[in-house]
Amino acid sequence: MRYTKGQLGRVFVLKFDHEDILLDELCAFAKKEKLKCAAMVFIGALKKGGLVTGPKKPRIPPEPNTVHFKDGWEVMGIGTIFANKKGPQIHIHASMGKKQKVLTGCVRGKSKVFLVIEAVIFELKGVKAAKSIDPATGLNLLKIL
Repeated sequence: MRYTKGQLGRVFVLKFDHEDILLDELCAFAKKEKLKCAAMVFIGALKKGGLVTGPKKPRIPPEPNTVHFKDGWEVMGIGTIFANKKGPQIHIHASMGKKQKVLTGCVRGKSKVFLVIEAVIFELKGVKAAKSIDPATGLNLLKIL
């Protein structure tokens, strides 16, 4: 295990609107506010999109098990933003439900907001960390600098 230490910086409250593409809007926001490191929590609903629900088999490099959803699901999640030379790298895990069904995984692609998502983003100052592609897994993983 490796770690770094920092302090809380700015705190943002965001409201995503119906049909917003969650990851696109988050990325644009992070660029606008020049966020380098942040943590977030959110609640609301997603209309449609994709989740990675773990690997197909537990081996490295992993092959993602991708699930697509549609027709509006209640959602709550947590995530991080760590910037690198390519810009903000957003990693969100969410749990979502519809009727008697539940999905949990990593939000991907063009997942669209249904009605609203409310988020609180906590900027982390002084943290020495970034995301980069790990050669062994092919994943964009956190690197403590």
